[in-house]
Amino acid sequence: MALTLADIETLFARHGGARYSGEPVTQLEHALQTAYLAEQAGADDELVTAALLHDLGHLLNDQGESPTLRGVDDVHQYFALPFLRHVFSDRVLDAIKWHVDAKRYLCATRPDYWQGLSADSKRSLDLQGGVFAADAADRFIAQPNAAKAVQLRLWDDQAKSPHLATPPLSHYLTRAQRCMLTSA
Repeated sequence: MALTLADIETLFARHGGARYSGEPVTQLEHALQTAYLAEQAGADDELVTAALLHDLGHLLNDQGESPTLRGVDDVHQYFALPFLRHVFSDRVLDAIKWHVDAKRYLCATRPDYWQGLSADSKRSLDLQGGVFAADAADRFIAQPNAAKAVQLRLWDDQAKSPHLATPPLSHYLTRAQRCMLTSA
């Protein structure tokens, strides 16, 4: 079943106030901040929408506070895809799907990247397969839209500021509507 924008808004209303695993922001604040950073960087509607929705799987598959502390990888990067397929383009879906692999890639290709990750991101990295080997990193970045997932990942890492003011969810849902494959 495809999600509508109203469904997405309802998910954020119901679950967006939950703490974002081990971070000083809520799920909604993290989503808005990631979209805001994308927007400030001049990203188009599709990439801003991917930034907003990249962790929607956490809201759809609620595993409670910090599942990584219990050794759980919630595979959130895949969980939302069936609900967003036929709603958004592959460019949006690929950035969502690959933002976890982008972390693995960045750890493999930027020596100082791992040190900047939060404790929860480091725990989840281990659960998600760890740092890519050089050949896996090369295969990853060669995929269509992988570079966009890397950019999304960098915004994702920065979007954990407890007092960053952003536009409201409605602002980003308007941008999402402009890049939908069907109207909702």
